[in-house]
Amino acid sequence: MRIDFDPAAMSRNEFYRLLTATVVPRPIAWVSTTSADGTHNLAPHSFFSIASVAPPVVQFSSVGRKDTLHNVEATGQFVVNFAPEGLFEQINDTGTDFPHGVSEFEAAGIATEPSLRVKPPRVAASPVALECEVHSTLRIGDGTVVFGRVVHAAVSQNVVVDGHPEISRLKPLSRLGKDEWATVSGVREISRIRHADWRGPAGDQ
Repeated sequence: MRIDFDPAAMSRNEFYRLLTATVVPRPIAWVSTTSADGTHNLAPHSFFSIASVAPPVVQFSSVGRKDTLHNVEATGQFVVNFAPEGLFEQINDTGTDFPHGVSEFEAAGIATEPSLRVKPPRVAASPVALECEVHSTLRIGDGTVVFGRVVHAAVSQNVVVDGHPEISRLKPLSRLGKDEWATVSGVREISRIRHADWRGPAGDQ
């Protein structure tokens, strides 16, 4: 037995709560931008993914028109900072609806470091920074999808094992429904099966 939900018969916020509780876990793009007048902005966005590998393009959605969106439209640049478990409270702090013109870096006491290829700074304590130039934007309903071409990636040597970022050292945070967040509590590995090695559905073996 299932319960049916009709988005046409529900309010925007009611269906938003359903979507964000069921499309989980969602990785967090901790996006730093710089306004046209030089103010640095930092905000978490949990509608975030990879759009392309060649060229390398990541995407995040801004629901509504917030400072992050205004800044990427004005300057064409942003940085996606990795959101680790150890910065949980600071990440949440930067989701506060500060007035326009207030720097979340300053308000939340978050240290910056210069980026190599773009003007917005990186979060100094974040283990990974993807420096991006805006590829394009797409308006869909009350959201705008921002596509950013990654022009440089900076990864802390502390999270790299044998040349590859290690999940146990990255310790990523993700968003769930309501005010819930998640950490990585267990990792399972399984190899992709080549057709030449196919022996039927897993449940039949």
